[in-house]
Amino acid sequence: MREMITMVVVLTVLSTISGGLLSGLKNATASKIEVQQLKFVKGPAIKTILEGVTNDPIADRFAIKDDHTERKFFVGKFDGKANTVVLESSGKGYGGDVGLMVAVNMQNNQIVGVGVTTHSETPGLGARAKDDPAFVSQFKGMPINETFKVTNDGGKVNAMSGATITSRAVCAAASDAGRIYGKLKPQLEEKLKTFNK
Repeated sequence: MREMITMVVVLTVLSTISGGLLSGLKNATASKIEVQQLKFVKGPAIKTILEGVTNDPIADRFAIKDDHTERKFFVGKFDGKANTVVLESSGKGYGGDVGLMVAVNMQNNQIVGVGVTTHSETPGLGARAKDDPAFVSQFKGMPINETFKVTNDGGKVNAMSGATITSRAVCAAASDAGRIYGKLKPQLEEKLKTFNK
């Protein structure tokens, strides 16, 4: 009995120490991971959809608390005026979540562009959502408060051939971005004022 108690105590101490070390490692590497994601995953999509900006949207970013979630926004300045924000959302695709960056002009509430950042979709089919400019360009100029659907579901977005589920995921992510944007627009407008000074 005594050996069993000793073993439980030793395992508890080792588990506590291991958990603390892992937590510390996660906290220590969080900022480095964020920098890598901005540089190699989100950054290229943001720079593509905000072509022609006069600032660095990666440097001009801020966060807003949305209930229990911290949402990151990237600011785009055109002709020296900060009037565009980029936000991230996701939709459920065939192989998992499809990450989407959505740029919105806050003066007319229209989409400036969208870019797929992350996915686990089938190569040659759903994976094309990231690299097919014809597919993502369909969202440009659409009102952000719209519920996006593919044409098969009664919407305006033409699905990629052989990748309807991925196309639906991108539509769902764009619709989610519109919901987030609508909810946080007053705070976004206040934050943008600081970038126009």
